[in-house]
Amino acid sequence: MRLGCNARVIPFAALALMMILFTAPQCRAQFSGGEVSSASAFSIPQAQLIQPDSLNRLLQAGGANVPLMFQVGSHLMFTQAHIPGSIYAGAGAQPSGLQLLASKVASTPKNKLIVIYCGCCPWGHCPNVGPAYKKLRDLGFTNVKALYLANNFGDDWVTKGYKVERGQ
Repeated sequence: MRLGCNARVIPFAALALMMILFTAPQCRAQFSGGEVSSASAFSIPQAQLIQPDSLNRLLQAGGANVPLMFQVGSHLMFTQAHIPGSIYAGAGAQPSGLQLLASKVASTPKNKLIVIYCGCCPWGHCPNVGPAYKKLRDLGFTNVKALYLANNFGDDWVTKGYKVERGQ
Protein backbone atom coordinates (compact mmCIF):
# COMPACT_ATOMS: atom_id res chain seq x y z
CA MET A 1 0.00 0.00 0.00
CA ARG A 2 1.37 3.37 -0.98
CA LEU A 3 0.66 6.35 1.29
CA GLY A 4 0.03 9.81 -0.09
CA CYS A 5 1.96 12.85 1.06
CA ASN A 6 -0.69 13.91 3.63
CA ALA A 7 -0.81 10.43 5.17
CA ARG A 8 2.95 10.58 5.77
CA VAL A 9 3.01 14.15 7.12
CA ILE A 10 0.15 13.84 9.62
CA PRO A 11 1.91 11.36 11.96
CA PHE A 12 5.03 13.53 12.02
CA ALA A 13 2.99 16.67 12.71
CA ALA A 14 1.14 14.90 15.52
CA LEU A 15 4.43 13.71 17.02
CA ALA A 16 5.90 17.21 16.85
CA LEU A 17 2.81 18.68 18.51
CA MET A 18 2.97 16.09 21.30
CA MET A 19 6.65 16.88 21.90
CA ILE A 20 5.88 20.58 22.21
CA LEU A 21 2.96 20.02 24.58
CA PHE A 22 4.72 17.55 26.86
CA THR A 23 8.09 19.25 27.07
CA ALA A 24 7.03 22.89 27.37
CA PRO A 25 7.05 24.46 30.83
CA GLN A 26 3.28 24.74 30.69
CA CYS A 27 2.36 26.82 33.70
CA ARG A 28 5.66 28.56 34.40
CA ALA A 29 5.27 30.98 31.54
CA GLN A 30 1.69 31.76 32.53
CA PHE A 31 2.50 32.72 36.11
CA SER A 32 6.16 33.56 36.34
CA GLY A 33 7.14 35.33 33.16
CA GLY A 34 9.26 32.35 32.13
CA GLU A 35 11.51 32.46 35.18
CA VAL A 36 12.02 29.13 36.92
CA SER A 37 12.29 29.06 40.68
CA SER A 38 14.71 26.68 42.38
CA ALA A 39 11.90 25.87 44.83
CA SER A 40 9.69 23.52 42.84
CA ALA A 41 6.76 21.47 44.10
CA PHE A 42 9.14 18.50 44.14
CA SER A 43 11.33 20.30 46.73
CA ILE A 44 8.58 19.95 49.35
CA PRO A 45 9.26 16.91 51.56
CA GLN A 46 6.72 14.11 51.15
CA ALA A 47 5.97 14.24 54.89
CA GLN A 48 4.80 17.85 54.44
CA LEU A 49 2.14 16.99 51.84
CA ILE A 50 -1.50 16.58 52.74
CA GLN A 51 -3.87 14.64 50.51
CA PRO A 52 -7.23 16.16 49.48
CA ASP A 53 -9.28 13.56 51.35
CA SER A 54 -7.27 14.14 54.54
CA LEU A 55 -7.70 17.90 54.34
CA ASN A 56 -11.41 17.51 53.61
CA ARG A 57 -11.85 15.32 56.72
CA LEU A 58 -9.89 17.83 58.81
CA LEU A 59 -12.10 20.67 57.60
CA GLN A 60 -15.30 18.70 58.24
CA ALA A 61 -14.19 17.92 61.79
CA GLY A 62 -13.78 21.64 62.49
CA GLY A 63 -12.59 22.91 65.83
CA ALA A 64 -9.13 24.00 66.87
CA ASN A 65 -7.43 21.72 64.34
CA VAL A 66 -8.68 23.66 61.29
CA PRO A 67 -5.61 24.98 59.49
CA LEU A 68 -4.99 28.45 58.19
CA MET A 69 -5.25 27.96 54.41
CA PHE A 70 -3.77 30.01 51.59
CA GLN A 71 -4.33 29.71 47.87
CA VAL A 72 -1.00 30.67 46.29
CA GLY A 73 -1.97 30.56 42.61
CA SER A 74 -3.72 32.93 40.26
CA HIS A 75 -6.44 35.26 41.53
CA LEU A 76 -8.69 34.21 38.63
CA MET A 77 -8.58 30.61 39.85
CA PHE A 78 -9.34 31.77 43.39
CA THR A 79 -12.42 33.70 42.30
CA GLN A 80 -13.67 30.75 40.24
CA ALA A 81 -13.43 28.30 43.15
CA HIS A 82 -11.43 27.94 46.35
CA ILE A 83 -11.53 25.92 49.55
CA PRO A 84 -13.94 27.55 52.03
CA GLY A 85 -12.07 29.65 54.55
CA SER A 86 -8.91 29.89 52.46
CA ILE A 87 -7.27 33.23 51.84
CA TYR A 88 -5.85 34.44 48.55
CA ALA A 89 -2.15 35.09 49.07
CA GLY A 90 -0.87 35.91 45.58
CA ALA A 91 0.97 33.77 43.08
CA GLY A 92 3.89 32.08 44.84
CA ALA A 93 6.06 32.36 41.74
CA GLN A 94 5.93 36.15 41.87
CA PRO A 95 7.85 38.36 44.34
CA SER A 96 4.65 40.35 44.93
CA GLY A 97 2.80 37.12 45.78
CA LEU A 98 5.48 36.09 48.26
CA GLN A 99 5.34 39.55 49.85
CA LEU A 100 1.55 39.30 50.14
CA LEU A 101 1.86 35.84 51.71
CA ALA A 102 4.40 37.15 54.22
CA SER A 103 2.10 40.03 55.16
CA LYS A 104 -0.88 37.67 55.60
CA VAL A 105 1.03 35.47 58.09
CA ALA A 106 2.85 38.26 59.93
CA SER A 107 0.82 37.93 63.14
CA THR A 108 0.40 34.14 62.95
CA PRO A 109 2.07 31.94 65.59
CA LYS A 110 5.03 30.08 64.06
CA ASN A 111 3.63 26.67 65.06
CA LYS A 112 0.13 27.21 63.59
CA LEU A 113 -0.88 24.59 61.01
CA ILE A 114 -0.80 26.28 57.61
CA VAL A 115 -1.93 24.59 54.40
CA ILE A 116 -1.02 26.08 51.04
CA TYR A 117 -2.37 25.05 47.68
CA CYS A 118 -2.46 26.14 44.06
CA GLY A 119 -3.83 23.57 41.63
CA CYS A 120 -3.12 25.52 38.45
CA CYS A 121 -1.71 22.49 36.68
CA PRO A 122 -0.17 19.09 37.40
CA TRP A 123 1.93 19.00 40.59
CA GLY A 124 5.26 18.73 38.79
CA HIS A 125 4.56 21.82 36.69
CA CYS A 126 3.15 24.10 39.39
CA PRO A 127 5.32 27.21 39.67
CA ASN A 128 3.63 28.55 42.80
CA VAL A 129 3.47 26.04 45.63
CA GLY A 130 7.23 25.39 45.96
CA PRO A 131 8.27 29.04 46.39
CA ALA A 132 5.36 29.69 48.78
CA TYR A 133 6.33 26.69 50.91
CA LYS A 134 9.97 27.84 50.97
CA LYS A 135 8.96 31.39 51.94
CA LEU A 136 6.90 30.18 54.89
CA ARG A 137 9.71 27.91 56.09
CA ASP A 138 12.23 30.76 55.69
CA LEU A 139 9.94 32.93 57.83
CA GLY A 140 10.18 30.34 60.61
CA PHE A 141 6.86 28.53 60.26
CA THR A 142 7.26 24.97 61.49
CA ASN A 143 3.89 23.38 60.67
CA VAL A 144 3.43 24.02 56.94
CA LYS A 145 1.67 21.51 54.67
CA ALA A 146 1.12 21.65 50.93
CA LEU A 147 -2.10 20.24 49.53
CA TYR A 148 -1.03 17.61 47.01
CA LEU A 149 -3.10 18.17 43.88
CA ALA A 150 -1.72 15.64 41.40
CA ASN A 151 -3.61 16.96 38.38
CA ASN A 152 -5.20 20.31 39.30
CA PHE A 153 -7.70 21.84 41.70
CA GLY A 154 -10.69 21.02 39.52
CA ASP A 155 -9.86 17.32 39.13
CA ASP A 156 -8.50 16.68 42.60
CA TRP A 157 -10.89 18.78 44.72
CA VAL A 158 -13.93 20.15 42.90
CA THR A 159 -14.97 17.02 40.96
CA LYS A 160 -14.64 14.94 44.13
CA GLY A 161 -17.52 16.94 45.55
CA TYR A 162 -15.54 18.72 48.25
CA LYS A 163 -16.94 22.11 49.27
CA VAL A 164 -15.85 25.24 47.43
CA GLU A 165 -16.58 28.94 47.65
CA ARG A 166 -16.66 31.30 44.70
CA GLY A 167 -15.81 34.97 44.37
CA GLN A 168 -13.55 37.46 46.16
